[in-house]
Amino acid sequence: MVLVDTMSRPRHIDHLLRDWPYRIGDVLARKVHGSNRRLVLQLRIDLGIMQLEMEGRPDGERPEGYATYYHYLRSITRTEHEDFVLKPDQCLEIDREFVQFYYRRIAWLAVRDFQKAVADANHTLALMDLISAYASDEEWAMMHEQYRPFVLFHRTQAAALLELERSNPEQAIQVIDDGLGTILETFSEHDAEDTFDDDELVQRLRDMRQALQSHFEIGPSLSEQLADAIASEQYELAAQLRDQIRVQKQID
Repeated sequence: MVLVDTMSRPRHIDHLLRDWPYRIGDVLARKVHGSNRRLVLQLRIDLGIMQLEMEGRPDGERPEGYATYYHYLRSITRTEHEDFVLKPDQCLEIDREFVQFYYRRIAWLAVRDFQKAVADANHTLALMDLISAYASDEEWAMMHEQYRPFVLFHRTQAAALLELERSNPEQAIQVIDDGLGTILETFSEHDAEDTFDDDELVQRLRDMRQALQSHFEIGPSLSEQLADAIASEQYELAAQLRDQIRVQKQID
């Protein structure tokens, strides 16, 4: 049913669109004050402006009293465990939340709030895990799972840029290596590791790593040294490098 309000005075947003023109190919986002002086995110799209809450769900709703629909579903799975299966109406609500967090994630990246971009990426990945665990429709589940490398790319990119803001380029490079490793695991789980090296997102992360190494004059990371050691059959060195990587992860 389509409801049209013909009684009230029209409330157009012509001046908002005119003062903030859309540019093809750019992600345009900004933080502005809403009512009660709260900060909100706005995202300029070709057909208007989206306004997103900065905490909880981007639309400001609290499904069944929970911060997000994901948190509501997790409360159900804790009681029903393996007997729980997602219902069609729950799948629709998941789709809504999936899209909302995508828009907010790219908005966070555009305004360079990398910590919140990482948090929203983690939320989406957790939602994907829940879908994979409890969906009855495998095709619907795979429709979401196909975006896992893209979400991991955003999370890796944001986490690396966050480390750069903290003046820690070495850790930024390690974050990229860890992210590439996680993306490779995803490709392998779906028997697609042969396409990993040619993937555009993988190439972009490698370019980012190379640019950081060149700019900050940083040598090969432990992960790169490990790959070289294995390739040249230096297995004793490889074992030592694995130990160093393990210790570094425990410290981090």
